[in-house]
Amino acid sequence: MAGASDKARYFLEQSVPELRELEKSKIFTKDEIKRISSKRSDFEHKVNGRGSKPSDYARYLEYEMNLDSLRKKRVKRMGSKRKDYYASQKRMMFIMERATRKFPGDLSLWVQYLDIARRQKAYKMASQILTSMARLHPTKPVVWTYAAKYALEEQGDMSEARSYMTRGRRFCRSSPQLWLESAKLELVYIAKIAARRRILGLDEQRLDVQIPDEDDPDADVVALPAITAEDFDPSLKNIEAGDGDPSKKLDIILGGAIPTAIFNSAMDEFKDENVGGEFFDMIASIQGVPCSRNLLDHVVERLRNTNPVSPVTLDAVIRLPLVGVEPTSAEFPRALGPVLALLKSSMEEHPSLELATRTVEWIVSYLKQELDEDIRTVLSAILSKTLSQYQNIATQTDLGSAKEASELLDRLRVAKAPTVEHAFSQWAIAIWPSDSKLRQIIEAAPVDTVVVH
Repeated sequence: MAGASDKARYFLEQSVPELRELEKSKIFTKDEIKRISSKRSDFEHKVNGRGSKPSDYARYLEYEMNLDSLRKKRVKRMGSKRKDYYASQKRMMFIMERATRKFPGDLSLWVQYLDIARRQKAYKMASQILTSMARLHPTKPVVWTYAAKYALEEQGDMSEARSYMTRGRRFCRSSPQLWLESAKLELVYIAKIAARRRILGLDEQRLDVQIPDEDDPDADVVALPAITAEDFDPSLKNIEAGDGDPSKKLDIILGGAIPTAIFNSAMDEFKDENVGGEFFDMIASIQGVPCSRNLLDHVVERLRNTNPVSPVTLDAVIRLPLVGVEPTSAEFPRALGPVLALLKSSMEEHPSLELATRTVEWIVSYLKQELDEDIRTVLSAILSKTLSQYQNIATQTDLGSAKEASELLDRLRVAKAPTVEHAFSQWAIAIWPSDSKLRQIIEAAPVDTVVVH
């Protein structure tokens, strides 16, 4: 069996024609070619040795990527008409092929391998890499999520993306993340369809919509893939047919039937209101989804039925009126009134550190934006009151911790409310004076904001 030196020499010899071409084209000088050869020799001896690590291959790949980037810049500066240079691309692919063959259990190497294939638009190779990843790492949710995003973003195949997610949930039944990513994928797809329809003006002429012939080269429609909602909820099996009417199938998709079914399936599977809270946050974060309000109402209703006094449920109920309302719009003050009333009653009837922490998070998310001064004053006052309630609960129940206080201070740092931040920091350092991380965060604050005694 060949030793490490023999293997290194063999692979280096394969790059000789490439280096000669680079020197002949005057892209690199003779001295630079020597340095490139020396550097590659060092890497080859490392990766072919017995003590090689995945990081050795990662550094080798990084060097080749930087070298290729330099080559492209010089070619552009020289005004050369030659834009493609497959030798470097082939070399990078070969490095990652050897890396994944030697360390098949290292998922980060597979992800890098796939990124290289996608960047080089080697779609056939990317599909093969995805297949290998799924075969070797079927219990890793990130693999199925990556595969589904690739199918949708690179291939435009929503049916294949759903297929990946469905298989992923079967292998990773204990991971709610896959249900979340499945719903997110559907919502992004709905947003794209809705945006396309607005651009084409189809929403204004809904009753007169005609589906163009697929053979028509001028047809500009969004292709609707086969729906697999039955994988989530058997009662939705009629989505496949859509009663034979494409417009009804589109109504079902835009109405959010599939993400609703995914959410219901996740709640039935995990029976945890925290999963519902994650769904609420995810749906609220995606813009341009016409059915988002109905979805959020359904999530809140399900949370109320699961645990009506849970901090997660109360937080969702409180925030619901503000979702989708721009903080600079005239509707925001009107929506803020009921929210503050709900917050007051919830904290009085069901006080908890988690609810206070969640409240601080969403208030800070608004305060770090550009707001009307009156709105900022109101939110700053509510933030101060919520932090005071947090302090009272933490002091009375002894449930607070220096770690949680440090995390809250990190969030308050971007809220543009120095008085509130100062008051909370002084309380925290008085309760946990010996916590080094807490003191470090406070001391890192501007001098005129926080003073440590």
